[in-house]
Amino acid sequence: MCAMPQSDVDKRKQISIRGIAPVENVSNIKKTFNRHLHYTLVKDRNVATPRDYYYALAHTVRDHLTGRWIRTQQHYYEKDPKRVYYLSLEFYMGRTLSNTMVNLGIQSSCDEAMYQLGLDIEELEEIEEDAGLGNGGLGRLAACFLDSMATLGLAAYGYGIRYDYGIFAQKIDNGWQVEEPDEWLRYGNPWEKARPEYVLPVSFFGRVEEKDGKNKWVDTQVVFAMPFDSPIPGYGNNTVNTMRLWSAKAPNSFNLRFFNDGEYINAVCDRNLAENISRVLYPNDNFFEGKELRLKQEYFLVAATLQDIIRRFKSSRFGCKDPVRTSFDAFPDKVAIQLNDTHPSLAIPELMRIFVDIEGLSWEKAWELTVKTCAYTNHTVLPEALERWPTSLLERLLPRHLQIMYYINFLFLEEVKKKFPGDMDRLGRMSIVEEHGEKKINMAHLAIVGSHAINGVAAIHSEIIKKDTFHDFYEMYPDRFQNKTNGITPRRWLLLCNPGLSDVIAEKIGEDWVTDLYQLKKLKEFDSNENFLRTLIKVKQENKMKLTEYIKQEYNIDVNPASMFDIQVKRIHEYKRQLLNVMHIITLYNRIKKDPNKAFVPRTVMIGGKAAPGYHMAKLIIKLINTVANVINNDPIIGDKLKVVYLENYRVSLAEKIIPAADLSEQISTAGTEASGTGNMKFQLNGALTVGTLDGANVEMKEEMGDENIFIFGMTVEEVEALKKKGYNPKEYYESNGEIRQIMDQINNGYFNPDEPGLFRDVYNSLVYNDRFMLFADFDAYIKCQDRVSEVFKNPLQWSKMCLHNIASSGKFSSDRTISEYAKDIWGTDPSEFKLPAPHESPLNYDDSDSAQKK
Repeated sequence: MCAMPQSDVDKRKQISIRGIAPVENVSNIKKTFNRHLHYTLVKDRNVATPRDYYYALAHTVRDHLTGRWIRTQQHYYEKDPKRVYYLSLEFYMGRTLSNTMVNLGIQSSCDEAMYQLGLDIEELEEIEEDAGLGNGGLGRLAACFLDSMATLGLAAYGYGIRYDYGIFAQKIDNGWQVEEPDEWLRYGNPWEKARPEYVLPVSFFGRVEEKDGKNKWVDTQVVFAMPFDSPIPGYGNNTVNTMRLWSAKAPNSFNLRFFNDGEYINAVCDRNLAENISRVLYPNDNFFEGKELRLKQEYFLVAATLQDIIRRFKSSRFGCKDPVRTSFDAFPDKVAIQLNDTHPSLAIPELMRIFVDIEGLSWEKAWELTVKTCAYTNHTVLPEALERWPTSLLERLLPRHLQIMYYINFLFLEEVKKKFPGDMDRLGRMSIVEEHGEKKINMAHLAIVGSHAINGVAAIHSEIIKKDTFHDFYEMYPDRFQNKTNGITPRRWLLLCNPGLSDVIAEKIGEDWVTDLYQLKKLKEFDSNENFLRTLIKVKQENKMKLTEYIKQEYNIDVNPASMFDIQVKRIHEYKRQLLNVMHIITLYNRIKKDPNKAFVPRTVMIGGKAAPGYHMAKLIIKLINTVANVINNDPIIGDKLKVVYLENYRVSLAEKIIPAADLSEQISTAGTEASGTGNMKFQLNGALTVGTLDGANVEMKEEMGDENIFIFGMTVEEVEALKKKGYNPKEYYESNGEIRQIMDQINNGYFNPDEPGLFRDVYNSLVYNDRFMLFADFDAYIKCQDRVSEVFKNPLQWSKMCLHNIASSGKFSSDRTISEYAKDIWGTDPSEFKLPAPHESPLNYDDSDSAQKK
């Protein structure tokens, strides 16, 4: 490993948190680094590998967290604030090292220390595996929320599952997606602390026994949940919160019969069945497919988490009023549980089971506490993504919970009858138990009935929920429905991933924007400053050069760094309309082929994302993109005018490279299908312009920046609905539009793949005869809008001015703002009341006893 050039060190020093003194000087960091290399890793410089150096640095940085982490937990125990518990089956954390150094303010010290040791810190950062415990937006949102909760000083905990294998690693082989296991724990995880002393039992199967009018769940099979804690540091403060992920462990005891029968090996192997619960993340988050293992994961998470929450509540002074019996009266005042989509919605019947069966509360009291404690965030309106569990499966796996859900539904429908007498159709629509076809439990209905707050994640999405998806429930409980537009953390998505732009901004308006993103609006006063606009162009060009080198190195494709970098990165799904992007690519290709000498604005179109392994059409779309790319990239007539790159294995660490280099962000879902999107916000914050529909958060982005700074096209939600009612016939568009017909015929007849002419017939048929997401209806508007994009790109200063307004209008889309709204409107907590003193306000004193960790 070679030493980093001094100029690079100076450049990276700029990322450090200005105004916050380094906690340790460079000399101490070097000493700690060497100590970990020798005593933790048992290596010296003669035999150490780059990975060893990464681990030594990670342990060095974690040392800076430990005192704060313990002190934070002690502070919460002493002050006993209301605690927020964010339950999510996904936490897409990405890499931790750089983010931690930035939040602690030790980036420049670590850079300098590694330089003096002859090491390249960027190389070390690249060695870290992404913690890919999420599919996409939902899991990454949870990660951004944890960062904001810690930065705001909220007493908050993230609870999830420690999957042995995260979202699969994607390889592209002959244009097809191939899934490989993501062994992110292969070399261990230096950021987590196992807590085997705090394992908790989780039960499955069994039966319900009734005795003296009380129900008891008996004869269950037990699996143990072992917690692994990871520190979540706030930015520039002393707060370090905890993300607790559960890992499934088999009970220690064996059935003696196995030993007596000489079946010892079988006894040991049977343990794997229990531990499979936390083995792998399910890789589809927008297509519900009921599987027993998935249901086990959902219950495993909530059962372990609720035991932990109740233990912590009982240890507080509010839980200990009565030495004989805990008083739960204050439970909703001290506990807020946020359900991140329906995946953790079994928390509602589980909390009822604990309160009624174990703690002896009346049903009425238990229900009051449960509803006041729980809140539910909805992330999708696509019907195929909403969870519905067969009652037959629940009866076998969780028999007591099924009983509880039946009774919740009975009481709820009685309530509906009182409010809407005689409306039998409404009862059928609103029932938690769906009777048509296979009997199922509708988990979204359960989450709504059992929560005091239900929120969508963008203004348009929340309106669709109220007017359409859950309209009956909105009429029943209008006060429960809210909007909380999503946000992203500016620490990772600007300060860390785009240091060049961060510095340019800081030079103009200072550094307060890092924790108050609304400060960026001050940039608007420079929109006529040509020097500043050219500086923005220069920063973007430097980022594009870096990405150009990466693409050459990884894919052996030469792209023109002066071309427009047109990027669409997200999960591959029909509603996200990557196929509309492909249709535009083929349109450009056909136009160049028709008139090669005509002036043309060069583009490099990059598409990236993973398809769920069982999603045939999504995988076919990936193959189509790569097939079209292969033809275009090797056509000498096309040359540098158009290049297409498929970004393999899109993940958080790759997003950090791509987003700062983007010129154009593609957010082109059919209006009314994307709940919010957060990729759109990341691109906006980094100075890319958006071409998009009025869907999700695009609507609010347009409101913030003005129509003139965004490229909006296509039908509105109302126009989509009107066309559906009228009767949408894609074949008519195919027959009347020459460009659509040419594109679809090229796809269908094997123009791009003459060796396999029928390969993309399913794509052709799905669009020409079905086109559920109305690509043809929006095609003309999309092409005209893209032509306008090309015209504007010809004028660098106009483009840069629009970029400036995008950056300056990003304030609303900070996850700090989102979390502040959750805290105020849903959780009923004010972090300022219990905030830890900032580093410069108070020395860090902590007792190293274990008492605080238990809390």
